[in-house]
Amino acid sequence: NYQDHLALKINLCPDDFIESAVNAIQFHAGSCFTHAILNPPYRKINSHSQHRLLLRRIGIETVNLYSAFVALTILSMEVGGQIIAIIPRSFCNGPYYRSFREMMLRHTAIRHIHLFNTRNQVFKEDGVLQENIIIFLERGQAQGDVIVSTSSDNNFIDYKTCVYPFHQIVSRDDPERFIHIPAPIKSAGETVKLFPIFGCSLADIGVEVSTGPVVDFRVKAHLRAMPETGTVPLIYPTHFEQPSIKWPKLGIKKPNALMLHPETEKWLYPSGFYTIVRRFSSKEEPRRVVATILKPDEFDTNLIGFENHLNVFHHARSGLSEEMAHGLSLFLNSTAVDHSFRRFNGHTQVNATDLRSIKYPSREILMTLGKWAKDQTILTQTQIDQKLASLTL
Repeated sequence: NYQDHLALKINLCPDDFIESAVNAIQFHAGSCFTHAILNPPYRKINSHSQHRLLLRRIGIETVNLYSAFVALTILSMEVGGQIIAIIPRSFCNGPYYRSFREMMLRHTAIRHIHLFNTRNQVFKEDGVLQENIIIFLERGQAQGDVIVSTSSDNNFIDYKTCVYPFHQIVSRDDPERFIHIPAPIKSAGETVKLFPIFGCSLADIGVEVSTGPVVDFRVKAHLRAMPETGTVPLIYPTHFEQPSIKWPKLGIKKPNALMLHPETEKWLYPSGFYTIVRRFSSKEEPRRVVATILKPDEFDTNLIGFENHLNVFHHARSGLSEEMAHGLSLFLNSTAVDHSFRRFNGHTQVNATDLRSIKYPSREILMTLGKWAKDQTILTQTQIDQKLASLTL
């Protein structure tokens, strides 16, 4: 109870916060608070709900109550006003929170971010299975360096802290405005070793990435448990068996094949070399990004189906060169990429947008990696990391 520790006059307002704050901001009664502490609710906002319509009146476009509460609080603060919020870190990346990120970075300076390293300890009674952060913002102030601290849980026993220049938190040339939160480290110097500098976009190396286009429930009539005459392979995450794909698989719950039909043909890719990444990883897996290679000689068909829970690296909707497919797979399976990815992604989902945001080695480096990797049998994590380091240090 704050009144037990501070001489405060408390006024409890039983109003709908979104409605009340929107009205105050609309009619210029906002911008009057100097301090705010938030532990906002976590729930999606329906796109046609009254709350969503109210938020749009004042230019706030967001998909969750927690980000709506933070946005309204920002607009309700005086210049120099300070905000501390404990929230999931899902807003740090992805297209759905881009508008919120832009609004927050436009109106506030980030002073301090605290990251809880465990997903299920801080709010286990609420069932929130995302990494949570505490963020300290100041309204209308110049952005400077950012303090980043970490602890396993809210006991703060293993509390660590480090200071980063802002361009390491939000990249100057990132149109998505992803917010990168460094993983737990021992010292600032260690981050240089873990995050080698790569400067190429996928466009620079002539590669695209897309979500697997086959949504199985939409083509349910054409699914087949096993391949038969007139079918093509349908690849799911369950077919991943490093370093390649095992297809068909007996005894799985998912179908192995898709009938070739005018309704399905538009979703298929020509046979070729592809690097594919699972869109979802389990919490227990050591890496968020899990990539493998699909090889054309493993199939006797001219077309391949990629299910919607995969991301597919391709060139103009066709296969890659064998060397590029192997080089991309090696790079994406590296510890450097895993650490880099965890800086802005706090959940187990890996979207095509996230993969587009990663900076890649040059085409030449990837081809060199691929020429080496394709002649190996099974690569250990140490071999992957050492080979990548040998070409980039």
